Amino acid sequence: MAMSNRHHLLLSFLLLTVLLLTGCKQSTVYYHFENTPENGWEKTDPVIFDVNKMTADAICQEELALRISNKYPFMRLTLIVEQTIFPSGKTIIDTLDCNLIDERGNAQGNGVSQYQYIFPLKLLQLHSGDSLQFSVHHDMKREILPGITSVGIKIKEK
Repeated sequence: MAMSNRHHLLLSFLLLTVLLLTGCKQSTVYYHFENTPENGWEKTDPVIFDVNKMTADAICQEELALRISNKYPFMRLTLIVEQTIFPSGKTIIDTLDCNLIDERGNAQGNGVSQYQYIFPLKLLQLHSGDSLQFSVHHDMKREILPGITSVGIKIKEK
């Protein structure tokens, strides 16, 4: 009988461990990149992302991903991220000030000839049936911005 209690305790411990590990896991709901024009990204040409309907209620961490090349001429980048939640029509606008290059000219992102960055956006409660549309454009003084190769949106369920 003592062996049965020990076995039961061990199984309970293993089950609890599995539940804790899976409960902390973040699953990716959406992760997509759109390329910008090779000759430069125009200020008036937003990058648009349409995120399909959520299948369940979830708290989601949103992130903006960015890839640049050595042709990017500045240390920083200002981006405007506008997102609309459907069917409510609620709109959220964020301004991101992105540090890309340090004072020594070294890229702060990951990569060799192309560098990738991830910038956090919102932690957002989404409901089953909600969908999103993101619109991203740069807010730099230069109208056409070289060196931005692609922009992405990543949404992770917490």
